[in-house]
Amino acid sequence: MREEQPAEVLDAVGTRSRRGRRILIGLLVTVLALVLAAAAAIYMLTESLGNNVSRVPDAFAGIPADARPAASSGKTFLLIGTDTRSSDPTTGTDAPAGVQAGSQRSDVIMLARVAADGSAAAVTSISRDSWVDIPGRGTNKINAAYAFGGAPLLIQTVESLTGVRVDHFGVIDFAGFQEMVDSVGGIDVRVAAATSNAGVDFHEGLNHLDGAQALAYVRQRYDLPGGDLDRAKRQQNALKALLTKAGDDLSHPVGVYNLVDATSRTVSVDDTLTNGGLRDLALEMKGLRPGGVTFTSAPVAGLGREGAQSVVYLDEQAGPRLWAAFRDGTMAQYVAAHPAEALSGAPH
Repeated sequence: MREEQPAEVLDAVGTRSRRGRRILIGLLVTVLALVLAAAAAIYMLTESLGNNVSRVPDAFAGIPADARPAASSGKTFLLIGTDTRSSDPTTGTDAPAGVQAGSQRSDVIMLARVAADGSAAAVTSISRDSWVDIPGRGTNKINAAYAFGGAPLLIQTVESLTGVRVDHFGVIDFAGFQEMVDSVGGIDVRVAAATSNAGVDFHEGLNHLDGAQALAYVRQRYDLPGGDLDRAKRQQNALKALLTKAGDDLSHPVGVYNLVDATSRTVSVDDTLTNGGLRDLALEMKGLRPGGVTFTSAPVAGLGREGAQSVVYLDEQAGPRLWAAFRDGTMAQYVAAHPAEALSGAPH
């Protein structure tokens, strides 16, 4: 049952929700960037690194063919990030036997579409708390689909919601983030005031963090003035630092190998994305520049509660227009007409 909130509460929560969605985009764009960096370097370096990439088996199994949207030009990727609250890998080749990709809810969900000629890309996030229909499971938060049925059910749920056909699937967890930080020799982040979390002390000013320290940094919520909002800002700050360091290392062959080796072992992709597919992707996207990528999030109508759950209600009027533009490859025009829905500047 939808519980309406006072306007001033919804305004305040809505502002926080918009910030959260922007930060989720930052997280998933990072995952996309690292996957693509890995693909490019795999092409340039060695086939063995491609063999390191863990494949999610049967990611599209059981999805009725007649229920899937029509194929379109370009390639669309469903990319998710999971927070398992575990320091051990649950994705990639380092994950222990028996760990299933759908054993936890998806913490971050993003669709990324690359134009057929590789000249442009569109990235759109979907709030993990979006209240949607999950095929065969009724209405629930969209992130529950991954826990209920792994990649196939999440893919089917996203396709049903958006009308966009998913070509490939990728997932990474916090343990993978930790390993990637270590692969670049740590990251440098600024801390506004001294604090500590999980036995790690952070001093005011510039801190150099290894993977374990970076994980404690991005997970901290308590003793921060803004709680979850500050934690989200920390995650963004750490990911920006990781991208900066990765960019610096790409000019050094050893740095390239270490980063790509870590990425190839911590990111899992669907089993239809072969090594040759990774190489083709790298070649297709070699001309893509940051200015050719548009960033948006699925439009939200408001927030409320369903039973004991806090949920996000997606905008049923604006959503179809955005997904049509995403599907048709006209997101640049859509963003020009709806500038308020685009990610611009640095998220708060």
